[in-house]
Amino acid sequence: MHENKETINQLPGKSVDGKWNSLYKIGGMAALGTVLVGVIEIAITFLPGGNTHEKTVLDWIALFQNNAFMGLRNLGLLNLFFNALDIPIFFALFSAHRKSNQTLSALAMIVSFIGVAVFYATHRAFAMLDISNQYALATTEAQKSILAAAGQALLSVGQSHTPGTFIAFFLSESASLLISIAMLRGNIFSKANAYVGFWGFTFMLVFEVCSSFIPSIQSMAMIFAMLGGVLSIVWEILIALKLFRLAQEVKG
Repeated sequence: MHENKETINQLPGKSVDGKWNSLYKIGGMAALGTVLVGVIEIAITFLPGGNTHEKTVLDWIALFQNNAFMGLRNLGLLNLFFNALDIPIFFALFSAHRKSNQTLSALAMIVSFIGVAVFYATHRAFAMLDISNQYALATTEAQKSILAAAGQALLSVGQSHTPGTFIAFFLSESASLLISIAMLRGNIFSKANAYVGFWGFTFMLVFEVCSSFIPSIQSMAMIFAMLGGVLSIVWEILIALKLFRLAQEVKG
């Protein structure tokens, strides 16, 4: 009897599936991590300077000089954490769908990873902090003009929800939309989880397009952002719960 039990535990399928246990747990914790970061992001908007809208490079330089943290945050500081957490989340979601919908889940994971790479390549918050510090030390108008021009160049690439950052956000949200479709077809995650993700990230994509290319309807775009933001938080919570359950099932 002992020998039979040991033989079963050594079956190839069971051995391979058991290796995903830790990945599901890490993916679940990462999903909860994004929820925490999202709550922190919302909370910061209620702090002094948390809901400012800088229009010129000099506005940004002044913000960094007065409140460096808020300057970093407004240029996507917390998105660094969002993107880092996406890596284990999408890896775990791919592993969960590797048998039911391997092609679409693999595509979603690849698109997500490309989006993460593009985001980090175009992130300019810390560079803008350095420009602001140099601007504060500048002693001539010529030096300030050069630094302001350099700051404007950074903003054209790294200011969130503008054409400069559109590709990174577009790829990230498209990846989430793709994996939600994979969920809908894979019958591993609930239909509710899939539909919440599908509509949430559809709203976020609409927001990105409007915010980046149609600034005249910014107020309307914010409605899509709020709807998408709430739905994406619910999506992450549902994902985390399911990944923890999958980890238990694999362990069992």
